[in-house]
Amino acid sequence: MLTDDTGLDAAVWRDPSRDPVDRVEDLLARMTLAEKVAQLYGVWIGADPTDSGEVAPFQHELIDPLDWDRLLPLGLGQITRPFGTAPIDAAVGARQLAVIQAEVVAAGRFGIPAVAHEECLNGFTSLGATIFPSPLAWGAAFDPALVERMATMIGETMRGLGIHQGLAPVLDVTRDPRWGRTEETIGEDPYLVATVGTAYVRGLETAGIIATLKHFAGYSGSRAGRNFGPVGVGPREFADVFLPPFELAVRDGGARSVMHSYAELDGVPAAAHEGLLTGILRDTWGFTGTVVADYFGVTFLHNSHHVAADRGDAARLALRAGVDVELPTVQCFGAPLLAALDAGAVDEALIDRAARRVLRQKCELGLLDPQWTPTATTAERIDLDPPAGRALARQLAEASVVLLANDGTLPLRPDATVAVTGPFADDPHAMLGCYTFPRHVGIHHEGTPIGVEIPTLLDALRAELPQVTTTAWSADVRVVVLGDHSGLFGAGTSGEGSDAADLRLPGDQERVLLDALADGTPTVLVLLSGRPYALGAYADRLAAIVQAYFPGEEGGPAVAGVLSGRVNPSGRSPVSVPRTPGGQPYTYLAPALAHASPVSTVDPTPLFPFGHGLSYTSFAWDDVELSSPTCPTDGEVTLSVRVRNTGARAGSEVVQLYLHDPVAQVTRPVTRLIGYAKVALAPQEAVTVAFTVHADLSSFTGLAGHRVVEPGELELRLCASSSEVRHTVRLDLTGEERTVDHTRRMTTPVAYSAAA
Repeated sequence: MLTDDTGLDAAVWRDPSRDPVDRVEDLLARMTLAEKVAQLYGVWIGADPTDSGEVAPFQHELIDPLDWDRLLPLGLGQITRPFGTAPIDAAVGARQLAVIQAEVVAAGRFGIPAVAHEECLNGFTSLGATIFPSPLAWGAAFDPALVERMATMIGETMRGLGIHQGLAPVLDVTRDPRWGRTEETIGEDPYLVATVGTAYVRGLETAGIIATLKHFAGYSGSRAGRNFGPVGVGPREFADVFLPPFELAVRDGGARSVMHSYAELDGVPAAAHEGLLTGILRDTWGFTGTVVADYFGVTFLHNSHHVAADRGDAARLALRAGVDVELPTVQCFGAPLLAALDAGAVDEALIDRAARRVLRQKCELGLLDPQWTPTATTAERIDLDPPAGRALARQLAEASVVLLANDGTLPLRPDATVAVTGPFADDPHAMLGCYTFPRHVGIHHEGTPIGVEIPTLLDALRAELPQVTTTAWSADVRVVVLGDHSGLFGAGTSGEGSDAADLRLPGDQERVLLDALADGTPTVLVLLSGRPYALGAYADRLAAIVQAYFPGEEGGPAVAGVLSGRVNPSGRSPVSVPRTPGGQPYTYLAPALAHASPVSTVDPTPLFPFGHGLSYTSFAWDDVELSSPTCPTDGEVTLSVRVRNTGARAGSEVVQLYLHDPVAQVTRPVTRLIGYAKVALAPQEAVTVAFTVHADLSSFTGLAGHRVVEPGELELRLCASSSEVRHTVRLDLTGEERTVDHTRRMTTPVAYSAAA
């Protein structure tokens, strides 16, 4: 029984029928300053594989030794990665987490549980959990509904084990694919990133998991694609490229948490950026959730960015900016913060502000309710990779494979002899991104199994075609499998901290490919990678190019299905594929002078543009109609096109809608995506795709620094890629220039109807 001196028996904060605001205010009034501060940090708990129930603080060179018995009586804000720190059986991990939560509840004066968080970018980052395709593959699929289903499944798995918060999705927009974390991004277009990322958020939040948007904001704009590098973008690029995915995910996705980035923006680190974390996020967008630190990000204000004199000063800067929770473990928000408070360097109101947000979220999760008990299990085994998970992983992987080039060699003939070669042909790790458990954690624990079945491409192709070998150099067709191994900070060729100096194929893979091409055998290149690579030097000698961006545990069968013809490829490239390794940084989203120009000898035109992808069937686009040639600056029009499968087999077409603004008050991208639709069609089947385009979709940051809809001529382009225009329709915006804000229309609804 809780002691009477706190008044807990009749406390408003313990009454689930009361308004959450009142409950939190009542609780705050009862807490000491130290108890409030304890809600503002996490503790990194290591998994105990012995199932002894003992709490083992995770040892890390950057983490101070923790006195668990000293910390717990004050309470605890978060538990960091109880499943994703070390290899541990899921059932054991669930029981261990329940023990930890019981200790947190029993030790604290108020008995408030901690929020438990985990990584979940490629699936729940735990040993044995389903490994889904990487975010670049989500972008390639151009299918938000499928991504939402995946996120819902991930969230339900996590929730069932006692996890409350997931550190995903990554909403950084690719600007320079030399950046190692390109694999974690959805692509180079903010509309694609926004719509697909928001779908992921909806799925996770629907399952009851707090989605955490990463990394707010501008992180992917670092100079030279170097991790942690300074970001030197102007306010217009920041507002029009980097912010919209976060804006949509907060507004329409219902994200309840945001993680600041490691970046510095024009000299101000994001963790200390009040204009970003409070001004834009809260005051403008109305965000009411929690801002959590990227791991050690508060400490980095002191020892990396050098804007704080010590850890207490770092805590002051972060709290003032709007950071509510220090992760992964307490370094600044504990004793250093309390000392700064005693010295009068930190306003106690900032502690109340952050604690209020944290406790409100705990209230929403049910953690303040008297009947709350830790999630526990008596099961001897928990299957984290059920058949439904594998089936969904396969479906998304198949939808994401991009056929970049094909001279007719693909699909492979059933009677053809096929030699499968290359360093990644028989390697299951070639399917896995940096934030999958085997590559993020498992490789650091010798002898740890992958934990799930991952067929290699060689195994999968053998199952598809009888004439597959690895040694027949006299084969009819040669399949060369190249790409990346992901890993943290140089443990791979892709991943966090594994940046590239240029976009040549890693290591000696160029030599491997040239050797395969030497005798003239038709050669198919398969890339299993975390970024695009420059292929212009060999593209005209290759029979076909197949790109899969870390396609997950079912990636082998998915790619094999494309090679054999069982799967009709429908992926579209979420990033431009460069022609030369030095023509970077380059994305399609750029004004005229950033493209090929007679004033420069460097031609940045990509080998394959954003949105490009081939199929084994053909499609015809016709019967284009625009509801009106004019539209007021606060109005909308409908643009429709009939799409017919004119081939002999079923397939999916991706209809992409781009906007071209011929004349504007500031330079604009030549074209930019404002809508898309993926339509599956049987042979000879037709469907009419109708886009409802609001004038707000033409808005941009104008000369005065605010977002405007400008009257004048526009072009709506129906495209198969950013550079393959099928139909162009002129639209005139009429009326006065409008200023718009975060309530503007940000997406283009799509309707489908059967067509003759």
